[in-house]
Amino acid sequence: MSSLSFDIFCRVVDNFGDIGVCWRLSRQLAAPPGRYPVRLWVDDLRSFARIEPEVDPKAEQQTVKGVDIVHWTDQPPALAPMDVVIEAFACDPPADFVGRMIGQNSLWINLEYLSAEKWVESCHALPSVQASGLRKAFFFPGFTERTGGLLREPGLLAQRDRWQADPARREELLRLVGLPQAQIDVLHQGARQVLLFSYPDAPAQALLEALQMQNQGAVVLVPSGVCPALERGQHGAVHVHEMPFIDQDGFDRLLWSSDLNCVRGEDSLVRALWAGKPLIWQIYPQDGNAHMIKLEAWLARSQFGPEIRRLMTSWNNGNAEDCLRLLSQALQPPDWTGWQAAAASWAAELAGRKDLAHSLSDFCARQQRKS
Repeated sequence: MSSLSFDIFCRVVDNFGDIGVCWRLSRQLAAPPGRYPVRLWVDDLRSFARIEPEVDPKAEQQTVKGVDIVHWTDQPPALAPMDVVIEAFACDPPADFVGRMIGQNSLWINLEYLSAEKWVESCHALPSVQASGLRKAFFFPGFTERTGGLLREPGLLAQRDRWQADPARREELLRLVGLPQAQIDVLHQGARQVLLFSYPDAPAQALLEALQMQNQGAVVLVPSGVCPALERGQHGAVHVHEMPFIDQDGFDRLLWSSDLNCVRGEDSLVRALWAGKPLIWQIYPQDGNAHMIKLEAWLARSQFGPEIRRLMTSWNNGNAEDCLRLLSQALQPPDWTGWQAAAASWAAELAGRKDLAHSLSDFCARQQRKS
């Protein structure tokens, strides 16, 4: 494969979603087998540091996990562009930088948001002719072979399975996020572990009430500041624990060890899919309820049954009454067993396709050979 180097530009729009995707992509491109030079431009280093503790929010330039990180300010350093320049989610690189890209003959990639809509396949990898002569293309992550795929590190599912086979590692992780030993003991006795990482308007109270209606109890892990209206502490047989933010690897392991994952946005959805566990996704809200069309397109591609699909819809439109009813049913056998099987099966199916980083690097190498 031809040698490549990458600039990735990221504006932190939704606190952690955009930077979550860009950081995972950067790390994977910089790691074996490619080991490409990667430079990540980020405008909000404080938010970045919450999911990557090694990041110094005061440093203008730094290197973390093999990736060069540049603080993207109104007056960014005049660095020479890499072979490939990725603007994540239409964030528009600085005009001066784009001017230098012309001299470098850089390939310009517009990395789009994840979508399951059918039109994505016809737009994926389409060229966009620039008056400057720069080569530009749209690159769509997605769920089918005719898209760029999903972010997935080599051997991720095998790593997940090894981790799940060692219960001591789960207990160590729960201690790391500050869960009291009494609640760890409750989990050992068969209570459900639930991760709640949603937007503030999620019907979290319905989740709590549905869990209270079950026989086995539950521990709900909530990252700091998430769902502030949900009262922390003990609620009958359900304990709500506020935990600190952790790095991406730790977040993955929480997903792997939880029985139910309630996630939001793009990055957390993909990681919850790889966990192969029952999940509830809250999609990023858009004007005119445009996000509900995207949600239905995703549900149509899923392996979830009609009741789980209705549950997802009620979770996203804020219908707490329907959500309580559907979730209470979904948590009981045989619905729970079917939900578990569908989540595991879909994870295995998606893992059989090429991942986003490899699709992207292969595409860029082909374009480089044509230039």
